[in-house]
Parts: sequence; structure tokens; C-alpha cells
Amino acid sequence: MNASRTARDRARAELTREIKEEARRQLAVEGAQRLSLRAVARELGMASSALYRYFPSRDDLLTQLIVDAYDGIGAAVEAAGRDLPAIDVRGRWCAKCAAIRAWARENRHEYALIYGTPVPGYQAPEETIGPASRVPVALLTTVREARDLGLLVDRVPLDLTPGLVAQASAVADATGVGLAPPEAVRTVIAWSQLSGMLGFELFGTFVGTLDPADEFFTEAVARMADFLGLPHAT
Repeated sequence: MNASRTARDRARAELTREIKEEARRQLAVEGAQRLSLRAVARELGMASSALYRYFPSRDDLLTQLIVDAYDGIGAAVEAAGRDLPAIDVRGRWCAKCAAIRAWARENRHEYALIYGTPVPGYQAPEETIGPASRVPVALLTTVREARDLGLLVDRVPLDLTPGLVAQASAVADATGVGLAPPEAVRTVIAWSQLSGMLGFELFGTFVGTLDPADEFFTEAVARMADFLGLPHAT
């Protein structure tokens, strides 16, 4: 490769990184709705026209921030519990939930960007779908592994309507995990409970009651594991 081209590529990658870092700072101060390419360019000492060569619109920049956030939390969850024995499916579930919480607490504005209030007027493009699926796939896979190992314990049966069966089947097909509708529904219920609990913690609902939420979180994740039918390691 031409040396000058390599240098240009490195310079472009570095400036792209700086643009995204400044945009994340704006997210923390102004929120996603007020993210502005002109403001980012001003803070970096760039002409707006120069920044547009990297991100043609606000939505292009927002999409990259969303993809980065999904990939960041996805990588953290996928790595959680890898050192645990295959039979310890409950331990891996708890580790993945803890990884979601840790990432969210360290990156609360990015977490709000992907799991909080939608940005008015922004339509997420197809390129966000793959990164967005990493967390649910990791959680669904843990339950599927427990099922494949014959480890799921007895649970209260779910009486699913035909419509919900169809929706759960679509989730299983879209993610490629291969769970039966009842297991898919249970996992999505647990994931949505986890998301709601984190929203309460991150955005102040627990202040004055369950703050700090460490022990409550541990207890809630354990009850989710019971609901999913994940046994204690023996």
C-alpha cells in the first residue's frame, strides 16, 4: 500500500474517532435530540464542510454512535462468563446480566441512546440491526445451551396465545438461536425486566429507596434465573 495513503487513512481514522468522542460529550450534556454537527465541528476547530466529508448528516453520526454502543455492550455481554464451566448455565446468565449493568453504569448516556427514549425524527437504518441483536442473542443462547444440556428445571407452564407464539417464533427465527416459543418468551420477559430495572437505577427512580441497588440487582437476577428454569450449579 502507498505510504501516503496509509498516513491519510490513519489520519482519517483518528479524526473520525475525535468526532465521535466529541459527539459523545455532547450526548452527555445536551442529549441525542440536540446533537449538532455544527457544534461538534466548532468544538474541534473544524469547518462544518470538512466534517460533512466524514458524516454527511446528523443522522449518519448518530447511527455510528448507536452502532458503537450496541457493539460495546454486546462485546461485554458475549465475553461474560466464558471462564465458567459449560454446565454452570445459571452462573453464565448472572455474569451476562452483571456485564450489562456494568457497561450501562459506565456508559449511561450511550445506554440511554440505545435503550432510552427514541430520538424524534430519527429512523434507525438496517446497519444497526446486527449490532442491536448481540445482547438478546447472548441471553437467548444461554437459555438454549441450558436446554440442549437438559438442564432446564420445571417451571410453571406458559399459556401462550397463538399471536404470541407467532411473535416468539419470529424472534427465534430472526436471531437464529432456535429456541421454542415458551423459552423465547421467558427470556424476553427476563431481558425486559432487566432493562426496566436498569432504567430505574440509572435515571434516579431508586434514589432514597433501593440505592445503591447492588443487592437488589443480585436478587432480581437470581429470580429471573429461577423463572427461566436455570438450575444452581452442583
